Amino acid sequence: MFEYEEMAPSTATLPALAVSALSAEGQPTRATVEELQARIRQMQATKLDTRLVPTHPAIGALLPGGGLKQGSAYSVDQSAALVMALLAGPSAAGSWCGVVGIPEFGLEAAAGFGIDLERLVLVPHPGDQWLAVAAAVADVLGVVVIRPPKRASDASVSRLSARLRQRGATLIVLGPWPQSEAMLSLSESSWSGIGAGHGHLAARQVTVTVTSRLAGRPRSTRLWLPDPQLALRAVRTEAPRPLLRAAV
Repeated sequence: MFEYEEMAPSTATLPALAVSALSAEGQPTRATVEELQARIRQMQATKLDTRLVPTHPAIGALLPGGGLKQGSAYSVDQSAALVMALLAGPSAAGSWCGVVGIPEFGLEAAAGFGIDLERLVLVPHPGDQWLAVAAAVADVLGVVVIRPPKRASDASVSRLSARLRQRGATLIVLGPWPQSEAMLSLSESSWSGIGAGHGHLAARQVTVTVTSRLAGRPRSTRLWLPDPQLALRAVRTEAPRPLLRAAV
């Protein structure tokens, strides 16, 4: 399973860890496998020296490597709000961002999430050449969002992936994508602000889940998207208060 003579010194302890935590049936326990996977991912990230694109810490904590990677692709399961939340970090850090094939992408909502509209390029209707347009935009912009109108061929996906790695651009796909680093999905959405027949939508809590091909199991967190101040932040869970005993 392991070739000791070809392994770096920092990985030499991995077999010992695998052997020391076996189940009663002689098989590695699930916790051991997940620990090994986590350590391998950390070593791979160190060796490849992959640069991360700034993103919100609450979302970055769910992603493999701790954030969006340059030269990689990510899928978002049909949530424009989550796409805007992902764009806000890179945009605030000075990156140019592009949105291809999403004509209903709202500029007012994007500005509310903190996206700099002066560094935002929109291509609402790329037509049949949507992949070529995405590749051209990735040549000059740091982060590109695209909604594919149809399934791309494996060869086209591979060519675009190679272009992303060459240029150091990050691709965010609204919908499934064959070579995505991770899939981000949104669930358990609940709005606040509506009273008994009056009021307006003021804030929303959601559960964001990241499913990665490298991670052992999906990771989830509860977020305000947005909070009453139109900001993205984690939902704080208060610790249970200790019970007070009455004096005897």
